[in-house]
Amino acid sequence: MKPLERIQELIKAIEKHNHAYYVLDNPTITDQAYDQLLKELIELETQYPEFITPLSPSQRVGGQPLEGFKKITHQRMMLSLANAFSEDDLIAFDKRIKNLLNTKHDITYMCEMKIDGLAISIEYNKGQFTYGATRGDGTIGEDVSGNLLTIPSIPTLVDELSTFEVRGEAFMAKKTLEKINIMRLENNEPLLANTRNAAAGSLRQLDPKIAASRELDAYFYYLVNGQSLGLTTHHECLEYLDKLGLKTNKERKRVTGIQAVINYVESYRNKRHTLPYDIDGIVIKVDDLLLHDRLGYTAKTPRWAIAYKYPPEYVHTILEDVIFTVGRTGKITPNAVLKPVRVSGSLVSRATLHNEDFMLEKDLHLFDTVSLHKAGEVIPEIIEVIKDKRPLFATPVKMITHCPQCQQPLKKIDAMHFCVNESCPARIEEKLIHFVSKDAMDIRGLGEQVIKELYQKKLIQTIPDLYTLHQHRDVLLNIEGFATKSVDQLLLAIEESKKQSLERLLFGLGIREIGEKTAKTLAKRFLTLTALIQANEETLLSIKDIGPVGVQSLLSYFSDPMNNDLIRLLMMRGLNERYLGKVNVPSDSYFSLKTVVITGSFVSFGRDQLTDILETLGAKVSGSVSKMTHLVIYGTDAGSKLTKAQSLGIQTMDEQQLSEILKKEKV
Repeated sequence: MKPLERIQELIKAIEKHNHAYYVLDNPTITDQAYDQLLKELIELETQYPEFITPLSPSQRVGGQPLEGFKKITHQRMMLSLANAFSEDDLIAFDKRIKNLLNTKHDITYMCEMKIDGLAISIEYNKGQFTYGATRGDGTIGEDVSGNLLTIPSIPTLVDELSTFEVRGEAFMAKKTLEKINIMRLENNEPLLANTRNAAAGSLRQLDPKIAASRELDAYFYYLVNGQSLGLTTHHECLEYLDKLGLKTNKERKRVTGIQAVINYVESYRNKRHTLPYDIDGIVIKVDDLLLHDRLGYTAKTPRWAIAYKYPPEYVHTILEDVIFTVGRTGKITPNAVLKPVRVSGSLVSRATLHNEDFMLEKDLHLFDTVSLHKAGEVIPEIIEVIKDKRPLFATPVKMITHCPQCQQPLKKIDAMHFCVNESCPARIEEKLIHFVSKDAMDIRGLGEQVIKELYQKKLIQTIPDLYTLHQHRDVLLNIEGFATKSVDQLLLAIEESKKQSLERLLFGLGIREIGEKTAKTLAKRFLTLTALIQANEETLLSIKDIGPVGVQSLLSYFSDPMNNDLIRLLMMRGLNERYLGKVNVPSDSYFSLKTVVITGSFVSFGRDQLTDILETLGAKVSGSVSKMTHLVIYGTDAGSKLTKAQSLGIQTMDEQQLSEILKKEKV
């Protein structure tokens, strides 16, 4: 047999055994026999490298690191799903379906696990894997083909010659996360927060070998345009994916009538915790593909599907210690050290205790049993102390009186305690971290750990020192983890940050009470940092949206000689002090002088991008709905802000309507 023919034969055989092992969980040969096939393939490919292809099983360990991910435009938009949070929401969904179809008959639905991972899309052409991409913003994703090919359950070859697209979820199993975190703990590396973040972070690694080491898996749940392959229902599509060797989740169930859907959802309320992977809900889809066409889509969601989200999970754990951290403004934050416990898919060992009043209100004692949940399914929060479980040796948690870093006495301002020592090492580090952050000067490559290492090595002690790092290039090259390319990229990013607009510099300075929005308001009003510094109290108080507290904070900051020296040094280093955005607001704009609230997620816009567009058109973008609000623009997962707007009779606008208006505005 010719070498190429044998290589092709080995690839097909290994892919077949991969499917049996990773998808069917039913190995057809011994590990030794499998290893022998793979060894033979690698030996042949080494001897005949011209026959190596990216789809070879030998390449699943990961190829060469990438410079970056290229963009993929999805042929059909990857929409998100509307959410249901209660039985009433599911009944309302069913009612909408029936009204749209003008029927009273029960609808047949497919109920499936909503796997908590990263949405992916894969295309096959003439039986071969052609590319795989992330969801991205729904329209444009990132080509992560190399990383997806490291997942052994994803086939490179399928028995279907037509071109088709399949969508699914890449995920990490709970046991895999625990195993990786044990290894990271032993190596003094930061732990992976949860399976969702771990999967997303792994697929976005530029080095495929890292993705390969994370032992990811994937389930497929949607065959795009299954009707072109002669299929008429969603459950037939899933069965066809099974036939092709694409792994689907078997916990699904086809039911008729919304009460059967509710029963299915209830059956997994507790059972979901026993699954080997994390889920963040149940997806309900109309089964008939012809009805999908009739029901259609909103701007962002299909009308024929909905995701049921389970309510926040409450767990009990032990408060083992309280540690105190110092922020850039000197604010002292108490943090609970908890006996690690899994909450909503994450292993939680920390929770903020906010301030002294919070600790007193909860009557916290060390070694208390506390009730914990994730606020918004994201931030761990202590709800209450289970006092009947308090041990006799428990001791009350007390606020500290001196800074844990510099040992200087703390000052209490309102409910918060502050270290007022400007030379406190912890404060300086946090100021540097804030200055380079994404929303401030956005200097890529200067993460928290890098800043701390550079500070400890005394390469940077103040913000202006960042702009003299190029003088220490040789020293940087001797730091572990730095190489010629990464150092040069870092120094270039620092140099490029000098061109940032005034509002970013102003926010980056970390002036108390001056957040992103206020910084932009000030930048647009004064146009230069020099003009702002020279503004008097009366002028500052006349600016809408900046209260007396913010004004006093500005005056105090700019009257401090140390701060003036810092600004002078930054100007000497060549930083831009001018506002670079648009200033003239069109008076005839649809949005001119309107107070607008943005809520939910958008396909075509990031929230910051949309805010900038609306402000350019003369709108005042607010974070909360009130009687003074003129308009609420909503995407998916809009929540309470949209509900409040509707109850107050405030005008609302979805993304499609917004896009039509922006076209007229020529944006």
